[in-house]
Amino acid sequence: MTDPIVTGVDGSPASLAAAQHAAEAATRRGVPLVLVHGYLHAFGYGIPINPYDGELPGPNEDGERMLAETAAQLRADRPGLKVETRQVAAGGAPTLIEESRHAELVVVGSRGLGGFTGLLLGSVSSQVAGHAHCPVLVVRPPDAPVDVDGPVLVGVDGSAHAENALCVAADEAAARGVGLAVLHVWWPSSMRDSTEAVAPADAARQEAAELLAEAVATVRRRHPDLSVEERPLEGVEADAVMVEASRKASLVVVGSRGRGGFTGLLLGSVSQTLVHHSHCPVLVARPRSHR
Repeated sequence: MTDPIVTGVDGSPASLAAAQHAAEAATRRGVPLVLVHGYLHAFGYGIPINPYDGELPGPNEDGERMLAETAAQLRADRPGLKVETRQVAAGGAPTLIEESRHAELVVVGSRGLGGFTGLLLGSVSSQVAGHAHCPVLVVRPPDAPVDVDGPVLVGVDGSAHAENALCVAADEAAARGVGLAVLHVWWPSSMRDSTEAVAPADAARQEAAELLAEAVATVRRRHPDLSVEERPLEGVEADAVMVEASRKASLVVVGSRGRGGFTGLLLGSVSQTLVHHSHCPVLVARPRSHR
């Protein structure tokens, strides 16, 4: 069976924007779309739980109506798209993390614009991005314009996580019909061996060039006809440089450190910053732990 794309819907503008992105991804990949509404909240929001009841409350009519209306709109916009809806007696984050075990992709919404003006990602989105069992797409609300014709952006640093993100980014760029921008942030380190024959800045610049050339070669083997741009950028903080670069991108792809579960911090610092502050959607290239 084909794994679906899953997104959570709660009626908020952020979740409705996520549903639109999820529908686009499902159409592009030719897979079903599942709209999920988790209608319980562990801290008392939503439907309250009576501790003396022997069972959980059932789905509510408002949730069913919201899901039905959203599904109808998505089907009308994209004829042929298969959309399934369901309510789950759980909170939003646990619901989507569990659904991710059997999903091709999970799509979640964020609460605000990019930049460093505050923590703009909701708790549900943050938990899903960090702990899902499949890739996660974090999208921006409708009032955050994105250059849809911009390239897919990915950073490389020589790590295995970055290499996985690079391959995912190349596949996304090819599927979307846009170019791929491969970025590496370098900075001359004062801690370099003083016996080096070249100046520290020259050595760092050369390392960046070699790293980018290797990344481009990897992409060429995967997608020979894809337009690829190398971006060696000088900067101290890679996360800030990539957030600024995301202004002119249609998507940023970042890597993760491991699989789902709550066993530790699974997103690196650069990935976390981009998930929270990127100016365009962010795809967390999580490995699929169910495969």
